[in-house]
Amino acid sequence: MLQVLNAVRKAKLRVFYALHHRYRPGDYETWKYIAPVQKAAWVRRTFEYGTWGGELRPGFEPQPGEIVATEHWCSSGFANTDLDLQLKRHGIHQLIVMGLIAHTCIEATVRFAAELGYDVTMVRDATADYSDEAMHAALNVNLPNYASAIVTTQELVDLISSAQTETSAQSQ
Repeated sequence: MLQVLNAVRKAKLRVFYALHHRYRPGDYETWKYIAPVQKAAWVRRTFEYGTWGGELRPGFEPQPGEIVATEHWCSSGFANTDLDLQLKRHGIHQLIVMGLIAHTCIEATVRFAAELGYDVTMVRDATADYSDEAMHAALNVNLPNYASAIVTTQELVDLISSAQTETSAQSQ
């Protein structure tokens, strides 16, 4: 993932973050309906704000000018967030998606993006899941219906580098 992020930053492509909600005490206590994934987050204090689990790994922190959408509460980076608004305001229509978890958050985000008309590229080896079976189902059965391309990190880095070289040659 970091290799993709660094290549994107080097190419001066825009970076958007669609982070999962970070648990804070009091988040779910008054909810009438809690989806199983949200109940698990409540019980386990998943991504608890201010803890190791709620922080981004070194190197993945947003840099100045990068956009952090409002945190999503369940699976899709689009549902109940400002991600679509931020992408549209910046004139973005092509997305590179990577992260966790392939069969939940990534799949829901890619599906939602396709519904909204975005052209999505998935990075196969910059995505993770709980099991090989879940990963296989997400990347080989479900996501090909919504992502225009599913590529490896190296393929994507090569494409970005090639596009940069082409752009540099055209501007001379």
